[in-house]
Amino acid sequence: MTTTPLPPPQLRLVFHIDAVIGTPVDLGQSADGRRRRIVPHVGGTFTGPELTGNVVPGISGDWQTINPDGSSVGDIRMGLHATSGANLYLQMRAVRHGPPEVLARLAAGADVDASEYVFRASAQIETAHPDLNWLNLGVFTVVAGRQPNGASYAVYIVE
Repeated sequence: MTTTPLPPPQLRLVFHIDAVIGTPVDLGQSADGRRRRIVPHVGGTFTGPELTGNVVPGISGDWQTINPDGSSVGDIRMGLHATSGANLYLQMRAVRHGPPEVLARLAAGADVDASEYVFRASAQIETAHPDLNWLNLGVFTVVAGRQPNGASYAVYIVE
């Protein structure tokens, strides 16, 4: 078998989301020792080279599983409404981990620099808008950060 060289992937920014978060709903500890909680996104904006708009409150949030070591896995879902009128559905599978003392500060609501921990996601975007069909076909990766009252997500398409 001959191995054909493959091109390395390139990343291109699609948009940056600044989500405003509401009060987390803690569902308690499960039998396996992990905690479950839901963090609603109650607003926010997104801006990018081709798309700008708002985070739709009431249908956006982060369904989290928090491990005993403080790391977490998130199922983040957002409704986005572009200023062009297009509606987008963004779903991310996220992981957040780092040194225990940093995760403890995050859990306490401190403002922690995103360089002190890892918060990354893979994403999928859906839209019915014909001019944005390229979003339906894309593979996306996300670099994220948490602030006391919000979360930021830089969404990149892998080219």
